Amino acid sequence: MTRALHQTELGGPEVLHVAEVPRPVAGPGQILVAVHAAGFNPTDFHHRAMSIFLPPPPLTLGWDVSGTVVETGFGVTLFRPGDEVFGMLPYPHGAGSHAEYVTGPTRAFVAKPDGIDHVQAAALPLASLTAWQALVDTAGLRAGQRVLIHAAAGGVGHLAVQIAKDRGAHVTGTASAPKHDFLRELGADACIDYRSEDFADTEERYDVVLDTLGGQTATRSVSVLRPGGVLVSLLPVAEDTPAAAEKAQVRAVNLLVEHDQAGMRAIAELADRGKLRAHVSGTFPLAEGAQAHVLGQTGRTTGKLVITVR
Repeated sequence: MTRALHQTELGGPEVLHVAEVPRPVAGPGQILVAVHAAGFNPTDFHHRAMSIFLPPPPLTLGWDVSGTVVETGFGVTLFRPGDEVFGMLPYPHGAGSHAEYVTGPTRAFVAKPDGIDHVQAAALPLASLTAWQALVDTAGLRAGQRVLIHAAAGGVGHLAVQIAKDRGAHVTGTASAPKHDFLRELGADACIDYRSEDFADTEERYDVVLDTLGGQTATRSVSVLRPGGVLVSLLPVAEDTPAAAEKAQVRAVNLLVEHDQAGMRAIAELADRGKLRAHVSGTFPLAEGAQAHVLGQTGRTTGKLVITVR
């Protein structure tokens, strides 16, 4: 048996408790990882409260993980017991990293860079992969292009700023005014205070918009794209977004993050070069994981929250 932050019903943070659960076993093509740290993401808070992609409880949440390989399943050649790895479990059906041990497919993981600790490594995967798959794989962001990132101080947003800057883009981010200095430290070229400024009230035109908010923000973002530009939304968009995009001659897509070893290798390389770093606002031991849910669901967290297991 092993311990996990577990729930047997849907609801608020109070449904979470540390429970004894069967220790997983590495199957074919899998590794068993002793979890040192695991990141929290908004999807954890949403899935705790309602069934979105996962079946009803009982369940253990968590997709971000950093730890040490304990056991390898049949056919695994990339890792050995003792290797330090980090990665994102297959989203959405591979959840389970908020525990002392977790299994996942070998190619959901890469070697953890020696220059970052497990807390930093655990904060990166899901949010960084989301930003990478949106900006690089989907939008094909290139040097010299201009990108607008909504909620740029959030989990995905602050990592997207760094990825875009490393690719040579001009970056504008929306955030409340007190967070503008933080964004500039990350490399943002311009900041918009969403509380007092309308991002759409501008002559500026962008090649790419990363929309982390969805709804009407997506539709309004179409108006600031150049013809041929790309809008990548991480949440469901408004009903009129597709028509607005077609009229403006831009591409508008929804993205759901996927586990991706090539993307994780790129993220590890950026982290190893010091070009990508998660801002960790708080860490919580496994027994206090419910408190991370309380804080995280406010939607005001800068950067990431992480659970520490070992």
